[in-house]
Amino acid sequence: MRVSRGFTGSRRGGEPGRLPPGQYDVGSNWPVLTAELTPRVDPDSWTLTVNGRVADPKVWSWQDLRALPPSTYSGDIHCVTTWSKLDTSFTGVSVDELLAAAGPLPEATHMVATSTTGYTTNLPLADITGGKAWIVWEHEGRPLTVEHGGPVRMLVPHLYFWKSAKWIETITLLDHDEPGFWEVRGYHDRGDPWREQRYQGD
Repeated sequence: MRVSRGFTGSRRGGEPGRLPPGQYDVGSNWPVLTAELTPRVDPDSWTLTVNGRVADPKVWSWQDLRALPPSTYSGDIHCVTTWSKLDTSFTGVSVDELLAAAGPLPEATHMVATSTTGYTTNLPLADITGGKAWIVWEHEGRPLTVEHGGPVRMLVPHLYFWKSAKWIETITLLDHDEPGFWEVRGYHDRGDPWREQRYQGD
């Protein structure tokens, strides 16, 4: 995982009860971490696909996605490298909206998110449905920068942030769990920060 040059962080305690175990409040900073080289994604040629165990696989262009009913998340995010960013906001579209269009089949239990770079991460469907996950293109009212996954990234804020795949282009529904990039390298399959699920066995 790469960290942006010059980042030092500000180790503030944060509000009691807001920070999961082992985390610190990063304040106004937002560290840039990535497992691969930062791509340059052209929104005019980018698409988002939902496929796999669905009744009707769907593909959205940038314009198609932006035409869907918008949704905003306001709250906290937490990184496995121990920083947390409080009171942040992202705007995009709920994953529920996308899945409703594609129609998950009864046997669908998990998903794999795939990025333009080939990066993957896995999650149970229960962690991306019911208002728990988004595909976002704005942060704090501004376009999401490429370093943070722009033009669009996944947002799963109740889990460690490696689950919020940058530069996302595919959501594949499966009838089984299939570990992604960090999971096969020893990271936890789910990544709940309140349970400190950082690594396999946690």
